[in-house]
Parts: sequence; C-alpha cells; structure tokens
Amino acid sequence: MRLEDEVRALALRAKEASRPLGRTSAEERHGALRAMAAALRAEAGAIIAANGEDMAAAREGGTSEALLDRLMLDEGRVEAMACALEDLVALPDPVGVVQERRTLPNGIDLARVTVPLGVVAVVFEARPNVCADAAGICVKSGNACILRGGSLAARSNEVICDVLAAAAEGAGLPEGGICAITTTDRAATDALMGLHGIVDVLVPRGGAGLIRHCVEASKVPVIETGTGNCHVYVHRSADLDQALAILLNAKCRRFGVCNAAETLLVDEAVADRFLPPALAALAERGVLAHGDERALAAAAAAGLPEGAVVAATEEDWGTEYLGPEIAVGCVAGVAEAVEHVNRYGTRHSEAIVATEEEAIEKFLGAVDAAAVYANASTAFTDGGQFGLGAEIGISTQKLHARGPFAAEALTSYKYVARGNGQVRA
Repeated sequence: MRLEDEVRALALRAKEASRPLGRTSAEERHGALRAMAAALRAEAGAIIAANGEDMAAAREGGTSEALLDRLMLDEGRVEAMACALEDLVALPDPVGVVQERRTLPNGIDLARVTVPLGVVAVVFEARPNVCADAAGICVKSGNACILRGGSLAARSNEVICDVLAAAAEGAGLPEGGICAITTTDRAATDALMGLHGIVDVLVPRGGAGLIRHCVEASKVPVIETGTGNCHVYVHRSADLDQALAILLNAKCRRFGVCNAAETLLVDEAVADRFLPPALAALAERGVLAHGDERALAAAAAAGLPEGAVVAATEEDWGTEYLGPEIAVGCVAGVAEAVEHVNRYGTRHSEAIVATEEEAIEKFLGAVDAAAVYANASTAFTDGGQFGLGAEIGISTQKLHARGPFAAEALTSYKYVARGNGQVRA
C-alpha cells in the first residue's frame, strides 16, 4: 500500500471513531482519562527505555542540548504526564455547553451548544509528552486524534501512543479514537495535511520551520502555534531586585521552551544600575548576551570576561534562541519598548517590570501578544499554569484560539432549534 493510502486509511479510521466518541458522556471520557493515566504509570519502564534509545540516537546525531532537554523522559516527567491527564478530569466538560439560548419571535427555542471538532491531527517534533497532552485533551473534548511525532522521538512516541490507545479502548472508547503515524518518512505529514474533509483541524507544535510548512502547505484548517521571541522590559520605575529575579526565571528556568525570554530591554534611565549585575548573573549561568552599545559598555564596567557579551546584529532582535543566549538592548522609555516588542516579537508572551501604573497599563494595552505580563515571568504562559490542564499548544494567531489552549478550543458549536410546527412563509 502506498504511504498516502496508509495515512488516508488511518484517518478514515479516526473519522469513523470520532462520531461515537463525540456522543460519549463526560463520565465515560473521564473514566478513559483515568485509565490512560494509570497505564502511563504502569508502563513507565517501557516508556523510559524507549526514550533512552531515542536519546542515545539523538546524542550520536549531534542534537543540541535544548532539543535533548525537550526529548528526555524520566520517572518524574512520565508522572507529570499522568497527572496532567488526571487534572483534565477536574475541569468542566467542554462538550454540550449551552452558550446562548433564546426564544425567537416565531416561538422557536434556539440554543447554541458546543460540539467536538471531530478529527484533530497534531504534528509535533521532539517532545514525546505531547502524545499524552494531545490525546488527553482530545478525549476530554470528545475528539478523535491523529498523532504525528518527529523522528527524534519515534520510539518514545510509538510506545506512549500504544499505551494510551489500549487504555482508552479498554475503558470503552471506540477503537481508532487515538491513533498515530509512526513512520519516519516526512511525506506522511504532507499526506496528512492533504486530507481536507477527513481531518477537521491540524495543530503543529514545534519550530518555526514546521509551523511555517504546515501553514503554507496544509489543505486542512490549521491552528497555528507560535514561536516565542519573548521580551522582558525593565522600566525606569522597576524594583531592580525583582526585575533581576524575573529575568533569570524567564530566561534560565528552561532554555528550550517557547515561553523563555529571548530579549531583555532596559530603560536607559536605569541601564547603568541594572545591566552590570544582570549581565553578570546571566554570564554566571552560561548565557551569552548579544548586546547593543550600552550593554557592551555595561559589560566592560562590570569587568565581565571578554566574550561574555558580543555585539548584537539586526538578526539577533528577531531570534528565538531556544538556548543559553539572549539579546540585550536599551530603550528610551515605554513607547520605544512597545515599538520594539511589536516589531520583533512573535506575539507570544511579553513582560514589563515596573511600579508606575501608567507605564504598566500602556505596555499591557499596546503590546500585541497572546499573553502580556506585569511584574511576572513569561514562564507562566502554559496551559497547566493558567488552569487549563494539559495544553495542546500556545497559539499566536487571532482566529479560533489564542494563547495557551486546551479542550475548550477543540470544540465548535451548533444551533439547536426546537419548534412546535413552525413553517416559514
């Protein structure tokens, strides 16, 4: 069988499963989620062993430390995957919610009610935990899912998907509700993206190249998850100790995540006081700074070793490093900071550190991003932190879903009209 035919057959299986799955009760879906969590714990050894093979192959292939961090699974991360599934059970059922109800002048009772999208395809790269997150969110929202992971995590993904599918089916959900494309042939992704009318929506999770390819090539509607060139702006009114703590958390908590800060902007009025300790603290943590002239001068004043701060180029302001690097620049005030963020940012997560309310409100109101923060780290842009349970992605687009999105975003709605014999003239 040709690869395209194999992908189509798998998608048709998921389509067939989506209909009865969409009619299941919340209790049935919650029972499946609990069974899936239990299965992850029971099969943790097999999952970690498969992941060890992926890690060894990735290291041999020269994979970066940032990607290796995304790829790696241990007992703690498998447990976190299981807990995320259980957290979904506690969230409100997104299916069957009456969003609006009214009686029309002709007496028809009209309600708008949430329904599953149908078949959700998730294409992702080196993060095998996405298997559990995506499958769980799709089960919660009554959708069938097709999981298409990257080759780096091929062994991990296959084991996780098999474990989850078996557990869901054992709990009474229809066969084919959770399925995966396991071939490493990239043509399978293009075949999946061509299945308009079978697959209802596609969600890419990964780097800029993957997302761009899906947006440009897919015939299936795409919820675009974004890259994260995120900024921390230190205003002249900031508590500088607080600003330093926020910067270090936003940048250094995990380098390889999309909500990590990639650019530091500092008000010129506090640059001489803030930049020397900030650059020193970043250097201590192994972070290379790409700085403008003011930042380079501050590095010299702080006595940092040569090479700890290098001259920034135009390209640096728009770079998502996903590693121990950061761009550092000075701005004249909040208006210039907003202009810089809106020019170079990726509409993901942006933060201001300030005590002046006028500056805070101007930044929060004028910055165009899915999440904006005042006096908090960008690291919180995450479905688990926003109370949404396991997330399926962080959307930087404006249609259908924006920011961290989970089960609710995988529903649409239909109008339900109840009459007593009305006919239209």
